Amino acid sequence: MIMERREALLLPVSPWFIAGSLIGALLLSMLLSFSQALWLPDVLAVYIFFWGIHQPRRVGMAIAFFLGLWMDVQHSSLLGQHALSYVVLSYFAFSLHRRLLWFPIKDQMLQIAPFFILAEAMGLLIRLSTGDDFPGWPMLLAPFLETLLWPVANFILLAPQRRAHDPDANRPI
Repeated sequence: MIMERREALLLPVSPWFIAGSLIGALLLSMLLSFSQALWLPDVLAVYIFFWGIHQPRRVGMAIAFFLGLWMDVQHSSLLGQHALSYVVLSYFAFSLHRRLLWFPIKDQMLQIAPFFILAEAMGLLIRLSTGDDFPGWPMLLAPFLETLLWPVANFILLAPQRRAHDPDANRPI
């Protein structure tokens, strides 16, 4: 199959950049959680899913579980609630990473939306099963906002890997 759209080759990603971006997303998610607004997107879930698709051997379920436990402690929620959601997101990212990268961003957004909805539904079911009250309908906006963050995450996280467009006659790529 011949690719119709022209895409630039990406440089290898630095492990330090992956770690820094995940720590930055963790800090941003912690900052957003202080507002107590349930409709705000979980930026860390988007970054875990992104790196699970683009670098599945470096960011796997163990890192997702550790970051999820960290979010559980920070939110003072049931221990394992975020961890389970992040591990499920990481699993689906790993299982879809070869297929999903063939699609343009808009089609990727359509395909990843159900996984963000599933992760949010799992968190809601865990909360409701422990006797917590229903948090309200605005929380249903979060997975859709996470899906809308997907192109932004693609642009930001792939920017350091893009090659500079310098015309060199001696280099074919």
